[in-house]
Amino acid sequence: MVEKRGIIKMTTEQQINALRDELREHNYNYYVLDNATISDYEFDTKLKELQALEEAHPEFYDANSPTLRVGGEVTKNFNTVVHDYRMYSLDNSYSLEDLKDWETRIKKLVDGDVKYTCELKYDGASISLTYENGKLLRAVTRGDGFQGDEVTANIKTIKSVPLQLKGDYPPKFDIRGEIILPFDGFNKMNEERIANGEDPYRNPRNTASGSLKLQDSAEVAKRPLECLLYNLTGENLGVESQFNSLEKARAMGFKVPEAAKLTNSIDEVFEFINHWDTARHDLPYETDGVVVKVNSLFQQDELGYTSKAPRWAMAYKFKAEQVSTKLNTISYQVGRTGAITPVANLEPVELAGTTVKRASLHNADQIAKLDIRVNDTVFVEKGGEIIPKIIAVDVTQRSADSQPTEYIANCPECDTELERIEGEAKHYCPNYNGCEPQVVGRIQHYISRKAMDIEGLGGETVALLVKEGLVSNYSDLYELTVEQLLPLERMAEKSAENLVNGVEASKQIPFENVLFALGIRFVGETVAKKLAKHYKTIDALASATMEDLEQVDEIGIKIAESVVAFFASEENIAMVERLKAFGVQLEISAEKLANQTNKLEGLAFVVSGVFETVSRTELKKLIEDNGGKNASSISSKTNYVIAGDKMGPSKKAKAEKLGVPLITEQEFFNQFSILE
Repeated sequence: MVEKRGIIKMTTEQQINALRDELREHNYNYYVLDNATISDYEFDTKLKELQALEEAHPEFYDANSPTLRVGGEVTKNFNTVVHDYRMYSLDNSYSLEDLKDWETRIKKLVDGDVKYTCELKYDGASISLTYENGKLLRAVTRGDGFQGDEVTANIKTIKSVPLQLKGDYPPKFDIRGEIILPFDGFNKMNEERIANGEDPYRNPRNTASGSLKLQDSAEVAKRPLECLLYNLTGENLGVESQFNSLEKARAMGFKVPEAAKLTNSIDEVFEFINHWDTARHDLPYETDGVVVKVNSLFQQDELGYTSKAPRWAMAYKFKAEQVSTKLNTISYQVGRTGAITPVANLEPVELAGTTVKRASLHNADQIAKLDIRVNDTVFVEKGGEIIPKIIAVDVTQRSADSQPTEYIANCPECDTELERIEGEAKHYCPNYNGCEPQVVGRIQHYISRKAMDIEGLGGETVALLVKEGLVSNYSDLYELTVEQLLPLERMAEKSAENLVNGVEASKQIPFENVLFALGIRFVGETVAKKLAKHYKTIDALASATMEDLEQVDEIGIKIAESVVAFFASEENIAMVERLKAFGVQLEISAEKLANQTNKLEGLAFVVSGVFETVSRTELKKLIEDNGGKNASSISSKTNYVIAGDKMGPSKKAKAEKLGVPLITEQEFFNQFSILE
């Protein structure tokens, strides 16, 4: 800054920074606080002044300048980015009784009073924003929860997303939220499309989601998208509760809905839900429920996660919209396990913002229970507002010559006679290796992201490979060559090379993922990890008897029967041997084995409190790596409670009452020679 004859004159850089700060503040006032402090004309004048200065002085470029809100960056391919912190799904509830049951489970696992933060569940596209030193670093879609697509250029055009934070903020953190399209903006977009002779968009949610993947960010900038934030994620955030984190996010400049409320009891949660079940119709956005979260972050940490969702949160879904339509035909689909799923083909009908043409009928019992027949008028709703389902039949509309539905006796694909296992609802096609949908489905499962994660190979390509006779099971993938692939439809040389390289790279995927990829019935991700850890090699697992398997933690008779049946098949054994010959990982790596022992085998631990040497998550991992079991609550089967700071008094009292030893983390390390 230069002073001349008593007048302070700013340098060009200072002038640019001052304009940026001023425009950011005006932007925040207008798009977040909904309180404009200058006219649109004045804002545009200042923005043009800043644009001119930046063009004349490119040395002062700032990736988060307000001038970049207009977009213009073109993204041809959206990079896949692994989330630093997994984006979990939420468990759903559809009644107040569900919430009461959830509260009962919570109170068994944590000490003290439990308060809840209630937030509206907005129906948009989930997003994770990462900030570093107060600046937007990247924006990533939810994807599968483990990784998503980077859409930073498009997100920067959304005016309610701060590019530079205000006040006190952590050095680096993620914040999660929903990209939504308000009704007014959505309606205006459709008016323009209709005026231009174009088809209108179907609903705000899908339009918002589709906007994130537009290649030209200037097109995204034209859409009146908003970003509503609700969850801070990271280390050392400086908050102790969910409600406090919402307040902090708001102070940093994020648009955080004001509807959120801190409640002291489940009864107050019910009051919040009952109010918004009606009041939501006056909101400017789509919302389909209420998210209830345990308020204390310490209690959240105590409760932890299942393999799919946090135990400390529950989504209450408002009653689903229902419509009636005609059931034209019933068709039957064959899944990768051979399970047959009947599907209702409906007269197209609008439901919750989308056109519904099909609905699952689940199984023969469900069809018989509701007496569903072709040509019936049926009532359809979206279960969880996602999957359409038939809930009832309007028998008053049924014709006199209507006949009950006769469930098919043979596979719709290979004509093999169907089987139904006693005690199960579904019918199955037993033609394991000769029924094409089963073959395709198993290979599609094998290549999926949570299994072998084979890049360059998608579901449609798998179907084409099977159709052309290039593969008949997943072990055949490892013999594919570029020359074999090139004649296939839409297969260029680069694509063929990527596919072959992706298959080759899958040989490094760890054993537990391979075991999940094999597609053994009832062996999901969690079970595969338990079996891999217990047996350590595929040969040991293949030799296991029913009795052996049932001794493994949480392995029941159905899983044991399924594993034994899989390895009793000569075709399956041949496939496994081929995978082994190709170099696929069919045993736990030496590196992983080096970190695992049986020191804690047969012992069950409950970990409670705050720890100094390692985090609670790391402590639980140490228990599992050394053969122990983590229990969620104290019982007579608990061998030890590892008590940290702030452990609740009721847990301590329960341990003492049951005679379960309480040990500190240091006593745990010393007694069992952990961390040596």
